[in-house]
This record gives sequence, structure tokens and C-alpha cells, in this order.
Amino acid sequence: MDVWLWAVRLYKTRSAATAACRGGHVRVNRAAAKASTPVTVGDRVEAFIERERILEVLTVIEKRVGAAIASTCLIDHSPAVPVVRREPRAFVRERGTGRPTKRERRELDHLRRR
Repeated sequence: MDVWLWAVRLYKTRSAATAACRGGHVRVNRAAAKASTPVTVGDRVEAFIERERILEVLTVIEKRVGAAIASTCLIDHSPAVPVVRREPRAFVRERGTGRPTKRERRELDHLRRR
């Protein structure tokens, strides 16, 4: 399991993939997976890497390959990445205007508290 996760570039290192398996962040066919769990074609792998990733194994590979080839070894059934809407900054100071005065600093603090 850890070799496949590393080979298809889900984890940067094999030790990170092993740690994720130990930590319970990886499941194969809805069952908790150990690092030594064998992977077969058609397995459904659920891994939490910053967000929930649901993958289907198309090809079992044991060596790390390029990103273009790695993307052909799996089908990604993950939900869409949630869009984080950020509010625009409330107050922007012009560059080069120097340090804020005491009055401007108080106004800035007042805006930031909201």
C-alpha cells in the first residue's frame, strides 16, 4: 500500500505514506489499511491528504514514475475542492507612506477587531 501511494505521487516520501497508514488516514475498500496491505486493480483507496481523496486503482506500480504516467494509474473520484471565499482586506495602506500615526494605528486596530 505505502509503495503504491508513494509511486503515484500522493505522498512525497514512502515514510510519509507509511505514517499515514499507521495513523489510520488510509483505507482500502472501506477497511483500515496497513502499509503492507496489497493493492490490486479495482481497489478503492480512501486517503486523507489535506482533504478526502477517493481513488480507484487502475494499474499497480512499484516504482515512482512521472506525474503524467502516475495520473493514468488511478481514477480520482474525490469530491470537488471546496472554494474558500476570502473577504477583501478592510484597509490597505499605500506603499511608501511610512509608519502609521498613532491615530491611524488606532483606526487600524478598530477595523481588525470586527
